[in-house]
Amino acid sequence: MIQEILFYSILVPVVITTLISIYNLFTAPVIYNKDKPVEEELISVLIPARNEEKNIGNCLSSLINQSYKNLEIIVLNDLSTDDTEKVVLSYAEDKRVKLLNGLDLPQAWLGKNWACSQLSKAARGKILLFIDADVTLKEHAIVNAYSKFLKRKVKMLSLFPTQKIKSFGNHLITPLMNWLLLTFLPLKKVYSSKNKSFVAANGQFIMIDKNTYTEIGGHESVRSKVVEDMEIARKLKSLNHKIITCVGGDAVFCNMYNSFEDGVTGFSKNFYKGFNVSPFIFVFIFHFFLFLYFVPALLSLVNFTYIYIVVLIIIGRVAVSITSRQNILMNVFLHLPQMLIMYMIGWKSLLNTLNGNVEWKGRKIK
Repeated sequence: MIQEILFYSILVPVVITTLISIYNLFTAPVIYNKDKPVEEELISVLIPARNEEKNIGNCLSSLINQSYKNLEIIVLNDLSTDDTEKVVLSYAEDKRVKLLNGLDLPQAWLGKNWACSQLSKAARGKILLFIDADVTLKEHAIVNAYSKFLKRKVKMLSLFPTQKIKSFGNHLITPLMNWLLLTFLPLKKVYSSKNKSFVAANGQFIMIDKNTYTEIGGHESVRSKVVEDMEIARKLKSLNHKIITCVGGDAVFCNMYNSFEDGVTGFSKNFYKGFNVSPFIFVFIFHFFLFLYFVPALLSLVNFTYIYIVVLIIIGRVAVSITSRQNILMNVFLHLPQMLIMYMIGWKSLLNTLNGNVEWKGRKIK
């Protein structure tokens, strides 16, 4: 009897999340690298850049070569100590590219939020597009995103870029972000449902109507929030504004982390805050993840029945990998170590946040 209860307490939630993964495979909104006919409103592309000399050149090159031409491209050099400013200025022959030198960080602000706020005040466009410096876009990415923005009549379009994973260490961490997103959230529901539980956003790429951005108080209203992207999305949902969250498809890419250590630091910065729950509930959540997605593999060694759950988990990983355009074999092969690393990062994220030890790009984050 106890064995049956244990089996079904794992089977039922795994079945549900596997079905969500498959649902996302067929329904998740995608940005494609396809040209679209659209009236070219001025779009302000806004890029906060702190010590991004290795990334900002690729980002700017991809923006300059967009098929959508009515852009202003503003980079805020956020007190960089490397050659970020020099790299940006080398692209300033294109008159659309502008450099702003950021002001000192005020009290009660986080660095990226302050940078984005400064950028928004310099923008002339009615549409703001915030992107990170490590994002690159294929030729038709902006026109395709803006076409979807108009067609769906949304106030904000956000997306999760297709991640460029260049090292084995990053294969252990980077896929976890999309796995969490596409295993537990029917992404289409962010757009189609008014339920405030269906919310997701990613600050790596946020296209937002400027008037609406101003209405909610811009980044100033989330100045101290670590996961400011999610907070902005929640504000819009609470005002019954339509938002849509997509995956990057073959159009938008990101080189998120350069090493395993960067991945651990970056993921732990956001992991706890992203759930927006109490510490006790968060501890339960990441233990529950381990119970569902790691323990069945061990139990299958002594009870073959659990192999059916393992197969369901693999099906879910395959579905998420296809939706995310990630390496299927690597994600399946590394599933168990990824779960252990996620468990470790869960504790690290919680303890660092509670102890005030969160740091990113040389700045303390409270």
